[in-house]
Amino acid sequence: MQRAGSLRAASVMGAVMAMSLMGCSGTAPRTNAPRASESASASASTSASAQPSAGALTEPGADRRLGETATVEWTPKEGVDGKLAITVDKLESTSYKQTFSGWKLDEATLARAPYFVRASIKNDGKTDLGGYDAPLWGLDDEGNLVEAAAFKESFKPCAPKAFPKPFAPGASVDVCLVMLVPDQGKLVGVSFRPYEEFDPITWQGDLTPYAAPKASGSPSASPTS
Repeated sequence: MQRAGSLRAASVMGAVMAMSLMGCSGTAPRTNAPRASESASASASTSASAQPSAGALTEPGADRRLGETATVEWTPKEGVDGKLAITVDKLESTSYKQTFSGWKLDEATLARAPYFVRASIKNDGKTDLGGYDAPLWGLDDEGNLVEAAAFKESFKPCAPKAFPKPFAPGASVDVCLVMLVPDQGKLVGVSFRPYEEFDPITWQGDLTPYAAPKASGSPSASPTS
């Protein structure tokens, strides 16, 4: 018998509840996080598009292609000041049939389109950032932000979205985020927007169809019994 998975959703106000995989995508609370229902501009000036030198901060409003890096300052909570070098590597299209076998899905969830975002992140500052969620939002074809889903149990096709403990200065990690886009919309990019007034840094590029890892030495692409 396959296990039924569950998802933890949280609003930006910090209310957290456990549920079966539901229709609203969610994430752990983030200080000054923008609201997912707001629109996020994907445009950027020509001057902001150039890759910065190593260690230099990327200008707000910069436009990145997949595989390019942005270096940003990030404060996940008061008193915790970090710096990250973020590279969004891939946007993957998938389906519930392909990657959510064994998970309870309601009608609201099925009305959304699932995507995976894979990124490489380096702690480029002086503060341990262990345990915090990767500060990235999906961007749909209507210009709306989409929060990454959070799971109570391991989701093998796309895990993890949180930094390991510890995540010390100089350490790097590969993360994966599940984006459930409303109204069967299309994921067109990824946004770093730590607070509402911040001019977002965005990554855009072509979607890649999800391919399950090969059996040899690779984990299964769906929950096991």
